[in-house]
Amino acid sequence: MSITPVLDLIDDELIIPAPDVSHLVTEDDTPVDNIFSERQMALLRETLYTSWAGPGDGRSFVAMGNVALYATNFTPPLVPDLLLSLDVTLPDEPTLKEHRSYFLWLYGKPPEVVIEIVSNRKGGELSNKLLDYARLGVAYYIVYDPEEEISEEPLRIFSRRGASYAETDERWLAEVALGLTIWRGVYGGMEGDWLRWVDANGTLLATGPEAKAQERQHTEQERQRTEQERQRVELLAAKLRELGVNPEEILSGR
Repeated sequence: MSITPVLDLIDDELIIPAPDVSHLVTEDDTPVDNIFSERQMALLRETLYTSWAGPGDGRSFVAMGNVALYATNFTPPLVPDLLLSLDVTLPDEPTLKEHRSYFLWLYGKPPEVVIEIVSNRKGGELSNKLLDYARLGVAYYIVYDPEEEISEEPLRIFSRRGASYAETDERWLAEVALGLTIWRGVYGGMEGDWLRWVDANGTLLATGPEAKAQERQHTEQERQRTEQERQRVELLAAKLRELGVNPEEILSGR
C-alpha cells in the first residue's frame, strides 16, 4: 500500500498540497429562496460590479451570491446570500471543482462582508450563523430582514471584535469603504424596500440601467449648457451690432 506524502519539497521549498475536495458538495441544484431574496442578492452583486472600483489603490474584489464558503474540507459549508472579499481574484478555470466554491485555503482569507437575507424563521441568522461567521473571521456580518421575521429592526449590522461580534448602528463599513442603506424603489420588476450599497457621500451605487440613465442625464446637461452658452454669445453679438460694433472684428483682433 502506498502512502501519499502530506508535504513535498520542490526546489527546496515546502509545498503543502491543497486539501482534497472530491467529496465536497459545491452545488446541489436545490432552489433556496423566494423571488425577492433572489432579486436582492442580484442587486447587491450587480451594483458592486457595475459602479464600484473597489476600496481604492487598484485593489481587487470578488462578490458572490449563494456560493458555498468552506473553512475546511471536513466541516459543512456556510452558504451566505452574499459575500464580499477584498484583495482577491477569481481563480483560473473556475469550473474546476477545486475552484467552484469559496475555499479559504484557495483565497487565503475570509471575506470581509457577509450578508444574509431573512425569508423565514428557520435560518438561524441571529444565532448559529452569527457565531459561525465570527469564528471564521468575517469582519462585518449583516442581517437584512425586510419582513421583520426575526427582529423588529430590518437591518442589523455586526462588527467583529476579537472572536465575537458587537452590534453597531454605524452603516458605514470602514474596512471596505462602503455603506449600506434601505432604498424604496423598483428593481427587477419588483417594488420594495431594497438593501443598497452607498459610497462615502451617501450616493447609491448604480445598477446598469441607472448608470446608463445617469450618463444620458449628464450628456443632456452638457448639451443644455453648450446651448445656453451659444445663446449667450449670440445675444452679446447682437447687442454689439446694435452699438455699431462688428463682433467678428473684435474676435479677429482687428
